[in-house]
Amino acid sequence: MSVAKVTEITATSPKSFEAAIKSGIGRAARTLKNIKGAWIKGMKVDIENGKIRQYRVDMKVTFVLED
Repeated sequence: MSVAKVTEITATSPKSFEAAIKSGIGRAARTLKNIKGAWIKGMKVDIENGKIRQYRVDMKVTFVLED
């Protein structure tokens, strides 16, 4: 039997939502072990002067706790 924990993170990228997701998971993986999945709660763009400045994702990351 395993026990999992969920943590919420927000990540941004000037390129795309996909890049923001990859950035967030990559950063989380440096601190959290045994990441098993992520759920994207929301996506948002920040706009400046009529142009997209950055893409933002809010996600829940699930990881399994070690014994």
